[in-house]
Amino acid sequence: MMSGITETSVKIPFGSKYLDAMFSLPGTILPYAVILTHGASGDMNFPHLVSLANYLASHGLLCLRFTCKSLNIIHRAKAYKAVVEYLRSSSDYRLSGIFLGGRSMGSRAAASVTRQADQDNDSFVQGLICLSYPLHRPKLQTRLRDEDLLLIKSPVLFVSGRADEMCDQRLLEDVAGKMEGPKKIHWIEKANHGMVVKGRATDDILLEINMQVLSWVKEIIG
Repeated sequence: MMSGITETSVKIPFGSKYLDAMFSLPGTILPYAVILTHGASGDMNFPHLVSLANYLASHGLLCLRFTCKSLNIIHRAKAYKAVVEYLRSSSDYRLSGIFLGGRSMGSRAAASVTRQADQDNDSFVQGLICLSYPLHRPKLQTRLRDEDLLLIKSPVLFVSGRADEMCDQRLLEDVAGKMEGPKKIHWIEKANHGMVVKGRATDDILLEINMQVLSWVKEIIG
């Protein structure tokens, strides 16, 4: 854990059950938060999410990462919405806005909730962070998962590997060109879907990702 950061576990109500979640709390909190969730496998303790949450918290951003292991994207989006509402109604933090983020399938769920927020003119949601967005299944590039992306008006950041077998570079750039709102793509050279680069240290890759996300968030909040 980084100096000055406190991690606190929490149970978030979701229907008749609860979602396991973890706050990364900075010593001095800015009025903005970032929500993060994992892909189809793993949980909120996936190393990439822990690294990003602690990095952002070390720069004043409240981070909340959560676990939802369902492989049903509609269920995952409903769980994500419950987390958003939990933060919105929290009396412990006076937030001006939040950023929704996730890795792989988690970013698809975040995109769905962001689209809904835009349609409802919900200014509480400030933007979307997509880490390794799974635009298509491996070797199935004719069926794109772009239905939510094309309706989003909020700012979007994509961080993807140039060798991602689930996100062809040309296809993502084509989709981004059709999106309504501001968007940015940061490509990790030679990285696959798991953000692995042969011959490059994992910590070095994670730092590149973390710095890109922080820089983008700072641009949005001014």
